[in-house]
Amino acid sequence: MSDHDHDEFGAFLVGFIVGGLTGAVVALLMAPQSGEETRALIKDKSIELRDKAQLSAEEAYARAEEAAKQARASAEEYAKIARDRAEEYAQLAKERADEIASDVKERGKGVVESVRKATKKSAEDAA
Repeated sequence: MSDHDHDEFGAFLVGFIVGGLTGAVVALLMAPQSGEETRALIKDKSIELRDKAQLSAEEAYARAEEAAKQARASAEEYAKIARDRAEEYAQLAKERADEIASDVKERGKGVVESVRKATKKSAEDAA
C-alpha cells in the first residue's frame, strides 16, 4: 500500500468518525427527548460508531497485511532474479578468466619454445 493510499484512507477514517459523531450530536440536540432518553441514545450511537470504527480498522489492517504479503513476495522474486544474474556473471567471469589463463599459457609455451630454439641455435653456432 503506498503512502498516498495510506494517507487517503487515514483522512477518510478520521472524516468518517468526525462526521458520524457530529451528525449524532446534532441529531440528539435537535430531537425533543428527555435527558435520560438522550443519554441512552448517545450511548447506543457511541457503541454503534465504535463498532463501525473497529470494523473499518480491521479492514484497513487486513489490506495492510495483504500489501505486506505482496511486498514480501515481490522482494523474494527480485532477490531470486538478482541471485540468478550474479551467478550468470560469476560464470561468465570464470569462463573469461579461463580463456585468458589458457591464452597466457599458450603464449608462455611459445616463449619457452622460442628460448629453446634460440639457445639451441646459439649452442650450435658456438660449436
